[in-house]
Amino acid sequence: MKFFADTADTAEIAELAATGLLDGVTTNPSLIAKSGRDIIEVTREICGLTDGPVSAEVIALDHAGMMREAEILRKIADNVCVKVPLTMDGLKTCKALTSDGTMVNVTLCFSANQALLAAKAGASFVSPFVGRHDDNGFDGMQLISDIRLIYDNYDFQTEILVASIRHGLHVLEAAKIGADVITAPPAVIKGLVKHVLTDKGVEGFLADWAKTGQTI
Repeated sequence: MKFFADTADTAEIAELAATGLLDGVTTNPSLIAKSGRDIIEVTREICGLTDGPVSAEVIALDHAGMMREAEILRKIADNVCVKVPLTMDGLKTCKALTSDGTMVNVTLCFSANQALLAAKAGASFVSPFVGRHDDNGFDGMQLISDIRLIYDNYDFQTEILVASIRHGLHVLEAAKIGADVITAPPAVIKGLVKHVLTDKGVEGFLADWAKTGQTI
C-alpha cells in the first residue's frame, strides 16, 4: 500500500521522504491556506521532494473554469495530479484531463456509486473520506470495502486513495481491505511506528548494555 502525506508543510514532507516511506503528497485549499504560501510556489517545492503524485486541487466549480485552472497546475511539474471534486463538472473535467495523459484525483467521495462514476470517468485516484463518513454516522471502512469489491468486479484501474485518515486503525483496516493508497497527516504516519512494547524493549536493551560498560 502506498503512503501519501496529506499536508502542504514542506519540512514535514522532506522528513518523511528521507525515511523512504513517502510515495506521494495530497494537498487541498485548506492545507494550502494553512501553509500561508502561494499555491504555485509551494506545489513546485513539494513536487521536488517526491517523485510520486502530488495532488493540487482546482477551485472552480464549472468545467471550463476547472480546465483553465488545471492547465496552470499541471504545468508546475510532471508529477502534479490535478484534484477535482466528485461532481458532474468534476467528472467531465476528469475525463478530459485523463484522456490527455494528466493524472486526476477525484476527491470528496462519500458513496460507492460515486466511486463507480469516478472510475468510469477514468480517474487515476478516487478519494473516499472515511473520517468524515464516520463523523456523520456511517461506516467509512465499509465504504472502502464496497469500492474495492466493485473495482475488482470490473477490473477498474482507478486507485482507491483512502482520505480523511484519523488514526492508525484506519490505516490497518484500509490495508486489510486492499486499498491502494492512504493519505494521512504526517503525525498519523509517524505514529504507526509507536508501540509501548517496542519502547520498553529498547529501554531494557539499553539498561542491559550499560551494565556491560562497552561501546561500539
